[in-house]
Amino acid sequence: MDYLQSVPRRWVTTYLPLGAFVFILLFPFYWMTVTSFKPNEELLSREGNPFWVVSPTLAHFKKLVFDTAYPEWMWNTVLVSVVATAISLAASVLAAYAIERLRFTGAKPAGVAIFLAYLVPPSILFIPLAAIIFQLGLFDTRFALILSYPTFLIPFCTWLLMGYFRSIPFELEECALIDGASRWQILIKIVLPLAVPGLISAGIFAFTLSWNEFIYALTFVSSSEVKTVPVGVVTELVEGDVYHWGSLMAGALLGSLPVAFVYSFFVEHYVSGMTGSVKE
Repeated sequence: MDYLQSVPRRWVTTYLPLGAFVFILLFPFYWMTVTSFKPNEELLSREGNPFWVVSPTLAHFKKLVFDTAYPEWMWNTVLVSVVATAISLAASVLAAYAIERLRFTGAKPAGVAIFLAYLVPPSILFIPLAAIIFQLGLFDTRFALILSYPTFLIPFCTWLLMGYFRSIPFELEECALIDGASRWQILIKIVLPLAVPGLISAGIFAFTLSWNEFIYALTFVSSSEVKTVPVGVVTELVEGDVYHWGSLMAGALLGSLPVAFVYSFFVEHYVSGMTGSVKE
């Protein structure tokens, strides 16, 4: 680390690469924000500074909120994401604990199979899932998304929680078993309180994946009042070859704020959950 003591070397090896990374990461959000506040005259004009707003306006937000079904899209997205995340976490906790702690025959192959199931792309699965959803009579309903999202959320959350449960000392469970505790009591009173960072990490990932999901929401839902934000913004704010860029960017900006808030609020638990914080 003595190499970084001099200021020029520190700029070349740390500050400049970090600044470039932050610029590339945040510039799309800046452009999205600027475009959402620009009036149509500035959006279509070739004069002036394209990276700044001369006369900011809230007309695009007004059109988005009052002239479209965006509030319903947002409610659908929140409802589907929260319910699908809760179902996925409940199933993943039981599956991950059984694979890592119960040591039944075929536990390791089951863990590998669950991880391989996550690697199957949704673009392949949505066709058979669409047939199942239609046969169950759930097409064009929120339940179609709530029941289909766990198909890719559960494998990922299970794989993530397996790694975190592996970092919890097994001696704690052995002591509880000697004291007469059941497996259910061990899971509820010992494992889950210690695994809160891992649960938060899995929940954030599941919530983000379900919030941004597009293929299933586009295939299983057709009514405007049942659409989610990713699908509603793209399908309802594009009329033929006319793109309402201001409203599109405003919808994308408002749709990204809840996920950013969740990440910023749980960032400490998220980092510890990804690294494993339980030590013997």
